[in-house]
Amino acid sequence: MKPRIKLATARTPDGSEMMLRQHDRDFSITINGQELMNSRQHESELELARLGCALLAGRKSPRILIGGLGLGYTLRQALDMLSPHAKVVVCELLSAVVEWNREFFGELNGHPLEDERVDLKTGDIVELISRSKSRFDAILLDIDNGPSAMTDSGNQRLYGRKGIRACRRALHEQGCLAVWSAEPSKSFEQLLMNCNFHVRRFRVPAYKGSKSQSCFVFVASENKTALPPGGGEPRRPRKNKSKRNQRQAQGIS
Repeated sequence: MKPRIKLATARTPDGSEMMLRQHDRDFSITINGQELMNSRQHESELELARLGCALLAGRKSPRILIGGLGLGYTLRQALDMLSPHAKVVVCELLSAVVEWNREFFGELNGHPLEDERVDLKTGDIVELISRSKSRFDAILLDIDNGPSAMTDSGNQRLYGRKGIRACRRALHEQGCLAVWSAEPSKSFEQLLMNCNFHVRRFRVPAYKGSKSQSCFVFVASENKTALPPGGGEPRRPRKNKSKRNQRQAQGIS
């Protein structure tokens, strides 16, 4: 049996230890010993790009933003879908993840960082989004563990109301926001709708052929026709009746 080899370590902004390991041809990244991503389970990362870019395949020169490089699978899928004139901005907070992609992961995903359509940014994606206005046709977010942060509580700046509104301003009128999540979140769906988005929720397999392990992708747009087909449509909660209507229902004048 082949051993698991420790290849490298790094520190996250909150001081957690991030470790890169290899087992045979597979790679995994852990945070404080808890697995964050594994090259054997990347189907949901591919689905993030497929859903977020579903209506961009025929566009001549779309511009998209990918938040979180990870193992490079979402970037690879987006590049495979988009035209030769597309521009893909990738923002990754941790320089170590960029280095690991260049040194170790190229054989997994066809060296997407070498594609001339890619504009790589290292730093805080919230700041990048906040500086953008009507800039992107799609924003694909795979930061940490989704809306429920695993490595950095500061990610709530992105997944909270202020961050989602900034994403909406950074999108074109027909643009889509796609968010990867390890778990379903009704509160996040409601937040998206409260920020004037139409929303679709997709359950996607963690790895190809899996029926027991699932992740989720939320796709949101101000224009309902810009959403990919399928998925579940969250419902807004019913508003409480006004006091007047309640009194009338009780027969009180």
